Amino acid sequence: MTQHIVQLRGARIDFVRHGLARFGVRPMAWAILATVLLTTQALGTNLHPKRKDHLKQQVEKLEEVWRTAELAGDVDAMSKLLSDDYYGITLTGQVVTKTQQLERLHSRRMTLTRIDLSDTHVKLIGTAAIITSLAEVEGTNDGTPMLGTFRYTRVYSRTPSGGWKITHFEATRVGPSAPNDGHPRNDRHPHEDGPKPE
Repeated sequence: MTQHIVQLRGARIDFVRHGLARFGVRPMAWAILATVLLTTQALGTNLHPKRKDHLKQQVEKLEEVWRTAELAGDVDAMSKLLSDDYYGITLTGQVVTKTQQLERLHSRRMTLTRIDLSDTHVKLIGTAAIITSLAEVEGTNDGTPMLGTFRYTRVYSRTPSGGWKITHFEATRVGPSAPNDGHPRNDRHPHEDGPKPE
């Protein structure tokens, strides 16, 4: 059985290699792709359902650790969660590295006073966990009030020691886009009457 699986995987890789070669892709590129395919298959399809549930619970707990750290401005806790090669796209569309993200929080250029999460889902792919959530956010960004509803994606990578590191983050505003003035748009004023965004 194992021999057949290896043969099938070999055939798939050979197919990919020849297909990419037609477009001028060098051997190193398809070698990396083949490694990713095999690793993802080996780690992502053989997990017992209980094991998957356990890993998902780990990531969900880390999401709460991150949320609590953001609200408290705990830069040390957030630094431990971010991978060294982390990059993210913030609520206002800025691309930031780990150093830049931590500096923004440490200097209080960005502060969050409310983060209410719902509709959270975790998907495991190989050694990565992809989590999506709907977030009601309130705070300030460079002194400008920030208030709105966002959907975000955060990617965790499992380390050799069994822990998790955040490698990527991206958020998208739900509803009308922000005006092109360099500052985030307020969906509503804190004292404005009317229904809250869903």
